[in-house]
Amino acid sequence: MKVGLLTGGGDCPGLNPVIRGVVRSIHNAGGECLGFINGWKGAINGVTMPLTIENTDDIIGKGGTILGSSRTNPYKEKDRDVPKLLETYKRLGLDALVAIGGDDTLGVASKLYADYKLNTIGCPKTIDNDLSCTDVTFGFDTAINIAMEAVERVRTTVESHRRIGVVETMGRHAGWIACEVAMAVGADYVLLPEIPVNIDDMCKMLLKRREGGKQWGMVIVSEGAKLIGGTDVVTRNATLDAFGHEQLGGIGQLVAQLIQEKTGIETREVVLGHIQRGGSPTAFDRILGTRLGLGAGRLVQEKKFGRMVALAGTKIIDVAIADAVGQMKQVSPDWIQDVYEFSK
Repeated sequence: MKVGLLTGGGDCPGLNPVIRGVVRSIHNAGGECLGFINGWKGAINGVTMPLTIENTDDIIGKGGTILGSSRTNPYKEKDRDVPKLLETYKRLGLDALVAIGGDDTLGVASKLYADYKLNTIGCPKTIDNDLSCTDVTFGFDTAINIAMEAVERVRTTVESHRRIGVVETMGRHAGWIACEVAMAVGADYVLLPEIPVNIDDMCKMLLKRREGGKQWGMVIVSEGAKLIGGTDVVTRNATLDAFGHEQLGGIGQLVAQLIQEKTGIETREVVLGHIQRGGSPTAFDRILGTRLGLGAGRLVQEKKFGRMVALAGTKIIDVAIADAVGQMKQVSPDWIQDVYEFSK
């Protein structure tokens, strides 16, 4: 068998362990793998590199992806790019294509399977942890640990200067990073995309804690958070990418400005940005990525196409890709109740 692999969308820690796992599984079954360079762009243009045991064996601890990535969407110029992609698949003699990515990348894989019966397998990747049908996506654990460490470093300076610190994390539609980081660092308040926040109520709480003797404060803000009475989301760049997304960013600065205006307390903001996506994966993400990669390889061997590997408890299972991309997994009510219990 001959299997193609690609990594699409935002890079994240754990992609290389997945690649390594797929290659090992297919190699052990007597097959071969090749990687498409820069996601769907490489699949459209036929730009590849060989993937062997030798050139993937030592990549488990590397961040990012050795294949490169892009936000290319073959369906944006469907009449031009989809036929080129299908021709590439046929010309290379592929038996399957493993797509490693988030909602956008896997959405394309799902469409290709539904529209053309292309033998696609999905593997869930996103630091936002917002893909349905899997308990956790690889990359998330690394992101929250990086963010937690960064927030605790910010905390030392705001505590020393008796300020309020506002830290902006990633999280477009789902606030899992902000939610879990806020809980891990004992933040005073968290703003999530799931619940528009009354900025006046938050400022009253911060003032109440100041009057009670706490001379500093920490607020965690997801980039997709919304304010009651404010704009829908704050954008850094309103130009849409190939999947129709604007570039978010700036909510942290806005929240910090409003806190200082309404409380009179000096407030500083920090935007973590791509720091959350970089660096070496944690042990959890190395192990999860490896297991998902091995699972994807087994799905190819079993010819269970149109499926995505997923984590359920401690087991690797498979689900329909269409089900995984059909609905965003947002922060659930029980998590929201727990994290806001400390913001009263």
